[in-house]
Amino acid sequence: MVKVESEMVARSQRALRDGIAVVLAAALLAFLVRAFLLEPFVVHGISMQNTLQNHERVLVEKLSPRFIPLHYGEIVVFQPPLAGQGDYIKRVIATGGQTVSMVEGQVYVDGRKMPQAFLVRGGVTTMDHYTMPAFKVPAGDIFVLGDHRDVSDDSRLFGPVKLAAVQGVAFWAIWPLQNFGPIAQ
Repeated sequence: MVKVESEMVARSQRALRDGIAVVLAAALLAFLVRAFLLEPFVVHGISMQNTLQNHERVLVEKLSPRFIPLHYGEIVVFQPPLAGQGDYIKRVIATGGQTVSMVEGQVYVDGRKMPQAFLVRGGVTTMDHYTMPAFKVPAGDIFVLGDHRDVSDDSRLFGPVKLAAVQGVAFWAIWPLQNFGPIAQ
């Protein structure tokens, strides 16, 4: 009888150790995924309308910006050059070495008028009439704009963003459920 009880205690202790090991492994895996691969992000404000709405939740992929150059139209989460502002989410307009300008809200990169279909949704446009002289983006930086240009604090205000400040690329809307799916680039 004592032997049976001690075997039961040993099995219970093994089960407890195994359970703790599984929980710790899952927590470590979740930490690694969030730190290096994917992270949820909550949009604060209306500067990315019509593409993203205030309080919308998106997934941000964190690995590719470390190895693959960013390009026009991608939506990135970054720490702005202005200290204490929290994370921003904006659209990449130009990358290091490219020259960007704006004429009456139209964006030109290296002299070429860029498509901005993302500024119109359901017949509603968020384009402004801003004009900006040509600016060459320094190597290692990006130039970003919000989609709702009238209300967006972006590179027009704080200048280019260092690539090192980019945390990842927003690619999938996860909440609210009616917006679930890939984010329009």
